[in-house]
Amino acid sequence: MPTAKDVTDATFQTEVVSSDKTVLVDFWAGWCGPCRAISPILDQIAAEHPDKITLVKVNVDDNPATTAEHQITSIPTLKVYQDGVVRKTVTGAMPKPVLERKLREFLRG
Repeated sequence: MPTAKDVTDATFQTEVVSSDKTVLVDFWAGWCGPCRAISPILDQIAAEHPDKITLVKVNVDDNPATTAEHQITSIPTLKVYQDGVVRKTVTGAMPKPVLERKLREFLRG
C-alpha cells in the first residue's frame, strides 16, 4: 500500500496548491490518537483510488506556517484541494464508509 507523502511548509505550495491533481491533505500530529486511527483508512482510500486522489500529510507541529495559514484548529483535519482551491474540509476521525461518503464526489468518475 502506498504511503502518503509528507508535505512541509516549504513544499506545500508546490505539492498541493500548484498540483494538477486532486490532493487530499491530512493535517495531523504524532500525539493525536484520532489522527493515528484515521491514517490507515486514508491510506486505503488513496490506494483504492490512485487515479482520483493523491494523499499527502502535514504534521501540524513541524509545519506551523501552513497550519496557521489554513486555519487548522482541530486535528485530524482533511482538506481536498483542486486547482489550488479547498473544495472540501472534513474534521475528525470516522469509519471508512462515512469518510468515503464525505469524499464521494472526489472518488467517482
